[in-house]
Order: sequence, then C-alpha cells, then structure tokens
Amino acid sequence: MRRLKQAAWFLATAAAIAAASVAAQDYPTKPIRLIVPNTPGGATDVAARLVGPKLSDFLGQPVVVENRVAAGGVVGTNQAAQSAPDGYTLIMVFDSFATNPYLYKGVQYDPVRDFAPISLVAKSPQLLVVHPGLGVKSFKEFLQLAKSKGSALDFATAGAGTSSRLSLELFKLTMGIDPTAVHYKGGGAALNDLLGGQVKVMIISMGVIVQHVRSGKLLALATTSARRVPLLPEVPTVGEFTPGFEAQSWLGLLAPAAVPRGIVERLNAAVLKALALRDVREKFESLGSEVAPSTPEAFGEWIRAETTKWGRVIRERKITLD
Repeated sequence: MRRLKQAAWFLATAAAIAAASVAAQDYPTKPIRLIVPNTPGGATDVAARLVGPKLSDFLGQPVVVENRVAAGGVVGTNQAAQSAPDGYTLIMVFDSFATNPYLYKGVQYDPVRDFAPISLVAKSPQLLVVHPGLGVKSFKEFLQLAKSKGSALDFATAGAGTSSRLSLELFKLTMGIDPTAVHYKGGGAALNDLLGGQVKVMIISMGVIVQHVRSGKLLALATTSARRVPLLPEVPTVGEFTPGFEAQSWLGLLAPAAVPRGIVERLNAAVLKALALRDVREKFESLGSEVAPSTPEAFGEWIRAETTKWGRVIRERKITLD
C-alpha cells in the first residue's frame, strides 16, 4: 500500500510538472494584468506604463496596467499575492513592498514567501538636501550642526511610512543624531516647505529634487547610494563618511508564488530586453533613476536583504502606523 501511494504521488507530481512545462511553452495566450498598487503618476505607475508596452511587444499579448490604490499599496499587493499563479497577473512594486508588512496590520502577504521575483527594474538614489538658509555647505558641517541642535533641528519626510522617513531613521541610527521628523502628507507638500525654508532638511528621491539642486535653490550634501551618481558626480555618498550606508528607492516586477519556472524565465527575458532599449534607459535616467535588470534569484536576494534591513530599523526605532 505504501509503495502504491508513493507511486501515485510520483505520477501526480510528474503530471503537474509536465502540465506546467506545456503551459510555460504556450505562455502567454491572453492579455496580462499588471497591478500597480499606487496612484497614477507616481514612480511605480510611471515604470509600469513605460515597461508594460515593451513587454507586450516581446510577449505578443497586451499588458494592461491596473491601479489598485489604497492603504499605502497594501490592498493591491494583497490582491496580487492571492491571484492565480499562472503568469497572467503581475505586479510592479516600490520599495515600500518590503517595509509595509512591518508597518500596517492589514498586510496579508509575506514579501519573500508569497511572490515569485521576476526582475529588479530600476534603482533611484536619494539625496540629503538642505535649504541654503541652514548655513551649512558640506556633509561634515551639517553633521556637526545636527549633533549640536539635537531635536531642535526639523527634518521633513514625505510621510510616516515612506522611504524618505525610513531613510531618515537609518541615518539617525547610523550618525548618532536625533532631529525631529516632520511628516507631511506626500512629497509635494514637503518639498514646497523645504523650498520655502519652513523646514531646512530632507532625504528625498533624486529624480524629484535634482532640478532644484542644479538651480541652487537647495544644496545636496550627500547621496544615499552605494556610489556617486553620474548626474551629480561632485556630491559624495554617505558611505564615504560611514562605510556600508546605503538606502535606495527601487522598483521591481513580481508574480504570485508558484508560477511555473518556465514562465518566470520568459518574463525575465522580456524585462531584460525592455530595459536594454535606449528610450527606456533614457527615460529612467531623466527621472533620476538607473535601470537595474537582474536575474530572478538576484532580485529575490535583494528583497530578502531589504526586508531584513528595514525590519531592523522599524523595530529599533519603534515605528508604528496602525
């Protein structure tokens, strides 16, 4: 009886593998839904609408972008995680994908367990910027001022659960400073007050801020990327002062877990072709980002590392939103 059960199990497994292989060879045979769990016009939406049509060209089926906006991206991501693992539902995620499970009670997904990584799409460094009225002109001068002023120094963020806030918290932990975080309802409101001098400091995505740095309205003291960025080669990295510091915004493409390996490989190949196109690269660069094509395995490692790093920051800083 035991041998019969084992034989039946092996036959069922072999049949499932064979069916998945056939499905992967035929894929895709109908339109693909690409969920964007954020608002139209944001970084995730822009990336999806830039890459989606290229994927359609390479895959031979329409790729339809659907914005599912609610709860900081939680609702749309939950829906993607619960979709059929057949390759016909994909999701473009922002860096909050790795941090939301630590911040919101309504999260029903595990970033590692419930998704199949396809590829990183782009990375965007953030800049530590100050209003000229603060009176500092270098990173070292700023650090000295921040240590002397303590909580009297206000530091803007785009919101309590955003990457600009979490990057600030990592910065505070690393540098041993404790400015007061002022949480705005969006990056636009924070930027307006920063330009007006109502707040003097912020860590913000480079694509949003670079034009104001070039015009002299704001001063960039450091970038949070691992290396200096080509758009602002004179600006040092935080890591040049504290080795190992890195905090980047990023975008990536995922499918629900258990998608057949053949479909993952087909999608990965299409993404890599799309990101190799000159017009795609130049559009991302104009937004202050760089394309970051990867293998599914490398993207999976990236997600695990991001989840671990920011989970530690959230716990140590006792950050809660719900």
